[in-house]
Order: sequence, then C-alpha cells, then structure tokens
Amino acid sequence: MKLREIIVVEGKDDTVAIKLAVDADTIETNGSAVNNETIEKVRLAQSTRGVIIFTDPDFPGERIRQIIADAVPDCMHAFLPKHKALPKRGKGLGVEHASRKDIQEALKDAHLMQESHPEIVTIAELQQLGLTAGAGAREKRERLGALLKIGYANGKQLHRRLMVFGISLEAFREAVKQL
Repeated sequence: MKLREIIVVEGKDDTVAIKLAVDADTIETNGSAVNNETIEKVRLAQSTRGVIIFTDPDFPGERIRQIIADAVPDCMHAFLPKHKALPKRGKGLGVEHASRKDIQEALKDAHLMQESHPEIVTIAELQQLGLTAGAGAREKRERLGALLKIGYANGKQLHRRLMVFGISLEAFREAVKQL
C-alpha cells in the first residue's frame, strides 16, 4: 500500500511501524511540544501532497492532533483504538505497538474534517443513549469511536467529532445498534 499523503506521527518508533505497514513518508513531531518548524513542514506537506495526522490514542497524542489541525486546516485524520495500540509486553500506548494490519486499516479509514459542522446527532440524544454520563458511558464511547473510526472522545468531543467528520445519521445509528 503506497500513500501519496505524508503521515504526521509523534516519533521515530511510529515512523518505523508506519514504514513496515505502508509505503509512506512521515513527519515526526518529537513529542507534544510541536514547534514552528514542524508546523511549517506540515503546511508544506499539506500544500504539496496532503497530510494524515496519525497520533497515539492518548492525551498527548490528542493534544498534538489538535495543535496541528488548528494550524494546518484540511488535514486528514487516522485513529487507532486504544486496545490496538497496547504493547504485547510492558507499558505504553502508541502507534508503534499496532500491528501492520491495524495501521493499514486506520490509514485506509482516514477522515477529512469538514468546514461546516451540521448537527446530525444532538447532545441530548447522546445523553439518552448513555454515551455522555453514567455507568458504562466511557466504554460505550470507546467502542463507538472504534466502530466509526473516529477514535475515543469524551462526551463533548464525541459530539464535535460526529459533526466535523460528517458522520451520517445512518452510520451513527448502525454503530449504536452494534453497541
């Protein structure tokens, strides 16, 4: 699988895992302190080849994703569920621990954020479905994020991601049925 887009990752181990899974170039942020030089590289990559942001499914990874997405619009986003980013042994969580197949699938399912944010599902509906609070809400959001390929998010973030990634009402309802 060869990708035209350049993939933004957090570090060298992520680059190694990406290159074992697909034929692609990467830009490494080298941690969550994303500097101006990195932002400029991402801007250039976006203007020439396109960019897929593929960070770890944890707080620092989401922070990096947000910094880059705010600075460089129209990047695509690939997500890896937490359970697919766990090491076979030891501690940690990250893209570097994912299987080749899981990396390929996440990149194949990359989403483009939309400029307009139509509200397809309301916060009230998310509450009624037990996705924002209560027993098991977090686990439901994790499974829903994996099914829709939009990653884990808290209740407010879930609502926003449904809008910015243009998840259709049909796709949302089908994923909720699978929960």
